[in-house]
Amino acid sequence: MTAQMPAAPDRTFAVPDSLESSQAKLVYLYLSATPGATVDELHERLDLDRLSLFPVLETLRSHDLVVRDGETYVAS
Repeated sequence: MTAQMPAAPDRTFAVPDSLESSQAKLVYLYLSATPGATVDELHERLDLDRLSLFPVLETLRSHDLVVRDGETYVAS
């Protein structure tokens, strides 16, 4: 059985120029296109190591691009 991604709404997302890392860009775009995600969900959906997600999320938070709501990270 193959996993299906939800249909994307008719909107486009710009990646901020301040993001240099391809992982940060990927996580930012994913969080922008979804209602938010936990580290485990990001790991499963984006196939990124859990440990590598923490510095990426911290970078996004330091640029005020992502906020943490409990265990969930949400694009701001």
